[in-house]
Amino acid sequence: MKLVTFRLQDKVSWGAVEGDAIIEFGRGLEPAYSIVDALAFGTAEIEEWYSKGVATIPLESVELLPPIPSPGKILCIGLNYADHQREMKRERAPRPTVFARFADTVVGAGEPLIAPEVSESFDYEGELAVVIGRSGRHVPVDRALEMVAGYTLFNDGSIRDYQRHSTQFTPGKNFPRSGAMGPWLVTPDELESGFETRVLTTRLNGAVVQQAPLADMLYSVAELIAYCSEWTELRPGDVIATGTPGGVGTARTPQLWMRPGDTVEVELPGIGLLVNPVVAEVRQAAHTSW
Repeated sequence: MKLVTFRLQDKVSWGAVEGDAIIEFGRGLEPAYSIVDALAFGTAEIEEWYSKGVATIPLESVELLPPIPSPGKILCIGLNYADHQREMKRERAPRPTVFARFADTVVGAGEPLIAPEVSESFDYEGELAVVIGRSGRHVPVDRALEMVAGYTLFNDGSIRDYQRHSTQFTPGKNFPRSGAMGPWLVTPDELESGFETRVLTTRLNGAVVQQAPLADMLYSVAELIAYCSEWTELRPGDVIATGTPGGVGTARTPQLWMRPGDTVEVELPGIGLLVNPVVAEVRQAAHTSW
């Protein structure tokens, strides 16, 4: 299944994609369940709703939101591809490099990424993201994939100069609406065959800027889940972005940044295509301007 969260006529709901339409679950169940509630019950129950549902909402009529609209945690993995480590002139760490993003920094497919006015160093990072479906701590590697509710795509948009203000990545990874997730969550049963051989591709204005098979990840999905569960309880709806391949803009000569008017795409066969335009930041009148 492909599960989506969407906005239609100022109301937020969720459901499953069937062809070019959506079977709505968010307002069609009694009692009403959020997508995170449903994932906690297990995808088997969602599959039952799916088998009985009718696709009545045209996909083109909705605004897609991040599949998990308000994750409890967004854990991002840095330097998880060898070519990206090399271009960033870093050695392989003995454990995964992990930093956090805030939920309000992420938009859905088709929504604009905002290039901040205080920086011109706005970089793309196409990634595979994992959505957790069960609660767990100290999860063994050989059972870690049982924690997975599904997969989606992620653009870990990075403001590089702010990322380098200190040894902590947090400022450069958390500008409002600087990252993207979507277009939907794909359940693992649709991706079992040859998953790791699938090639992740990022394009900027139609030109390929990143491309690598998932098999090139230094730490696998299972290893990342197991490691993160050592130090935090993973819960339904948590997201782990698994890292980006080489080809990022900051490592190029000349450097290549996302700018207003650009379009960035992240694609992975079996999951789909995450497309976002880039726009300039406009200060909101309601915010204090000093």
